Amino acid sequence: MQSLVILFTTSPTLFYLIIAILGLCMGSFLNVVIYRTPLILKQRWTHECKQYLDPNFQPEPQQKFNLSLPASHCPQCQHKLKWYHNIPLFSWLILNGRCAYCKQSIALRYPLVELISMCCTVIVAYVYGPSLEMLAGFGLTWTLIALTFIDFDSQFLPDSYTIPLAMAGLLLNSWSLYTSPQQAIWGYLIGFLSLWLVYQGFKYFTGKEGMGYGDFKLLAALGAWMGPSMLALIILLSSSLGAIIGIILLKIHKESQPFAFGPYLAIAGWIAFLWGEKIMDYYWGYALP
Repeated sequence: MQSLVILFTTSPTLFYLIIAILGLCMGSFLNVVIYRTPLILKQRWTHECKQYLDPNFQPEPQQKFNLSLPASHCPQCQHKLKWYHNIPLFSWLILNGRCAYCKQSIALRYPLVELISMCCTVIVAYVYGPSLEMLAGFGLTWTLIALTFIDFDSQFLPDSYTIPLAMAGLLLNSWSLYTSPQQAIWGYLIGFLSLWLVYQGFKYFTGKEGMGYGDFKLLAALGAWMGPSMLALIILLSSSLGAIIGIILLKIHKESQPFAFGPYLAIAGWIAFLWGEKIMDYYWGYALP
């Protein structure tokens, strides 16, 4: 940490350049996480269901599939990519957005995630400076980016990410990194219960499930990081974003579509993490008479 402080003091430009490169590289890894996590879960669930239905079920030998194996390859032609095809953002630009082998278009999603990761990482560094808060903020930011796109794709927020995120918030705040230990615990509990009560009320009056349990766990995790004082702001921001984008999507598709709420919670949580106190101070100090 001391070396980061010295670098920031002596050469801020180099400091932010290194942070930007770190964000790009992490964005490249996040693309793997976003693409493979739903496939890994689907494979696991399929295996468990077959075993439940048939206790004598013997799975066929398959190629190992996780976040590291198999090596990066083109999803169209399955050709293994060279290391220089995986340079974040620049490889996509040099290849004109096409596979080096089959010339099929590479989804714009990949460089977009890398660019978002870079920008968000630099912003966190700018807000917190070289500190433990900055390093922990990187972890929160990258996890929220992954959860946002996973939920957009699959409408599922994996426990394997939301629960460790909550545990990390409670652990970090046991040393009062962002808020007190008591506030972190209450933030976790209130964050979970607030959406759980909304879910139960909606289900009682309509007979339908309005959201998934992953949304409760994500808001609980954000509460563990920031305490209960930010939960109202997160819910307000996420609801506003969700309503605006939901109306736009309804106009485009002309019919109701399944709606993922997790991405808007993640976006609102990230905003509150960086500027929540300033937003609340402005609201209480200026917006109210």
